[in-house]
Amino acid sequence: MASKKNLEPVGEVSILSAGVKVEGRIYSDGNLRLDGTLNGDIVVNGNLTLGEASEVTGEIKAKNVTLSGKVEGTVFAHEKVILESGSILKGELSAKTLVVEEGALFDGKSQMLREKLGEDEN
Repeated sequence: MASKKNLEPVGEVSILSAGVKVEGRIYSDGNLRLDGTLNGDIVVNGNLTLGEASEVTGEIKAKNVTLSGKVEGTVFAHEKVILESGSILKGELSAKTLVVEEGALFDGKSQMLREKLGEDEN
């Protein structure tokens, strides 16, 4: 049971509030909510929430991404990306599932990921 717990993102959420400005790379084993500004990359093993006040320029990698703010760069989600109403994404996006709400702006290229089929399957 301990090994299963290690594979799941921690339930706690780290928060970078509005008004916080970061230059560089952010890494989190758990979940992260960003309401500030980041010029750099984000790597999150859990879920990433980018609030309405968030502005990110760089590369994003996470299990799931929910965007309410602005991103200019590349977004890679192992599972799902949700572009909420009022969000802006300029760049590239890769995910298994993409949800775009009415009022979201997506200007770029998207790639839908799928699980690899076994080599013996036709």
